Amino acid sequence: MGRVVFRSLVSLEEALKIARENLFYEKRVEEVDITEALNRVLAEDVHAGVDIPPFDRATKDGYAVRAEDTYGATETDPKKLSVIGYASAGHPFHGFVDKNCAVEISTGAPVPAGANSVVMEEYTSREEDYVLVFRAVSPGENIQGVGTDIRLGETILRKGTVLGPREIGVLAATGLRKVRVFSRPRVAIISTGDELCPPGISLDFGKIYDVNSYTIYSSVLIDGCLPIYIGIARDDPEEIMSALKKAVEEADFVIISGSTSVGAGDIIYNAINEAGKPGVLVHGLAVHPGKPAILGRVGKKLVFGLPGFPTSSLMIYKVLVSPILREASGIPIGREETIIGRVARRIAKESGRRSFLPVGITRDSNGNFLIFPPPTGSESITTLTNFDGFVEVPENVSFLEEGEIVPVRLFGTTQDIADVSIIGSHCIGLEKLLEIVRERERIKFKVVSVGSFSGFAYIRSGEADISGVHAYDEETKTYNLTFLDKYKIRDIAVLVSGYRRLQGFILEKGNPKGFSGIEDLLSGRFRLINRNRGSGTRALLDFMLKELAERKGASFNDIINRINGYWYESKTHNGVASAIKHGLADVGVGIEVVARYYDLDFMPISYEDYDFLVRKDRVEKRGVRTFIEILRSEEARSVISSIPGMIPKENMGEFL
Repeated sequence: MGRVVFRSLVSLEEALKIARENLFYEKRVEEVDITEALNRVLAEDVHAGVDIPPFDRATKDGYAVRAEDTYGATETDPKKLSVIGYASAGHPFHGFVDKNCAVEISTGAPVPAGANSVVMEEYTSREEDYVLVFRAVSPGENIQGVGTDIRLGETILRKGTVLGPREIGVLAATGLRKVRVFSRPRVAIISTGDELCPPGISLDFGKIYDVNSYTIYSSVLIDGCLPIYIGIARDDPEEIMSALKKAVEEADFVIISGSTSVGAGDIIYNAINEAGKPGVLVHGLAVHPGKPAILGRVGKKLVFGLPGFPTSSLMIYKVLVSPILREASGIPIGREETIIGRVARRIAKESGRRSFLPVGITRDSNGNFLIFPPPTGSESITTLTNFDGFVEVPENVSFLEEGEIVPVRLFGTTQDIADVSIIGSHCIGLEKLLEIVRERERIKFKVVSVGSFSGFAYIRSGEADISGVHAYDEETKTYNLTFLDKYKIRDIAVLVSGYRRLQGFILEKGNPKGFSGIEDLLSGRFRLINRNRGSGTRALLDFMLKELAERKGASFNDIINRINGYWYESKTHNGVASAIKHGLADVGVGIEVVARYYDLDFMPISYEDYDFLVRKDRVEKRGVRTFIEILRSEEARSVISSIPGMIPKENMGEFL
């Protein structure tokens, strides 16, 4: 075999381009148990089959009570309530909490029917069958509501997500045992050289241990592929050809290290050419170290020839092979563990304790990282999945000040950080629109549900690029636009027209109690499940009740005091539907699509405007601009029209 010379040196960028042009790997899909899913890549979106939590549950030890029974309680003038039972995690209390009653409750236990808050144990004193309450609580206090973490039908993980411990925990939390993932590309590994021996045996003089097989094997695993160790081939043309043919037969990709440089004993070049067409594509990179690298293709299988020196071999693997294998496996390219972020607004912590604060990360208009605290607590699975890293804060620091620059340790990589942050009111329509965007471009969205009015605040602080809002203004009887002035953000934000959602009364299937309209709430026969204060739906119901009060010649307070369950609140449309589905309430207000999800009856009230608030300095951000363009498309109009109770506005996607 004659001496081989480098045909011409190519740049790394050109080599990667050639590799991608010759990449014929076809992804396969398989189903695996979640115990085997670590570092695997989701092959399809995963939707929640249950609400998390599936019931209202206590977040503190104490007593489940009616909040109104604690109003006015002080240390000198406590409220005395009758203790009628006990509830613990897995052991609910099956009775009803009536006026001036309480149920002793443990963290994680279902909140019994009739109760709408939990008073912490430290603010009480037990006296036999009674409890003294020394501090008033508000409705919903110390309660995690149905579906406030994960909602039935919600997209919890998306196609292309790399499954880590947090994501696998989410799958388990929703009851999934198996998940469909992309099969790992098979990568055959060959080391060449007469001098090589496998670890674990004694070395003869002139021999060295094979390093490359094991560094490459580990790297292939990290890159989401399945390594196949072929073994060591001596510097013999027949032995190398035999190993190469076996590798091509068994694997999707082949990596050979050693025997690539110019010299009489270096034979990989000829072996690849003889193994099949088109053969060698690149021989020699304009880089150091790693100049002798080879890229070839045998049939539809890419073959990488790496230098023999371990450092050079690993370097070329990192810059040339790893990006191609990650593209095939779906693992994001590039890993970093720490970024520098600027605090978007003050983050408080408990003084006297060393803290690891979870934070979300977004990018400002200049591409710099902004960090912000999660709106959910430690009880929520979504605190982990929605946020990107954590900041270590020493014991003697009580808060991170707005504008402070801090190091952030990432849960994953900078590739995992979303391109666009959407924080506001959750909507299935929004989820469907984002699916269209992701089909067109590789854009990562962080979607955090906090409600309409909180969305305005997140836009103001810069933590959100976009916020879905449906805030009702009683004075003007309009949605959203007037709040730009009320929140003093007209100079920094614009409102983009969205779509309309049909709001109505959600009722038990068949409407067995014969609910006919809002006046029926005054009869006391119907148990209401209300939405939380600050939600657009709550504002709509309050407006209707004020109109009813005016017609009746009564005050608003008189009206709501006659309603059974006015202070029984849920933070989500799903929570309303779930309470009705499980017999905890008879009626609530929500959107039609949620009623359909739960197979409940729906009585329309009116359409509301669901629009998108966008920061002006982020309008030209690639993901934001793409989202607005999608809003204006016929495809988006078709998708929204297909969702029960939703219709696109004529000017959807236009600035208001």
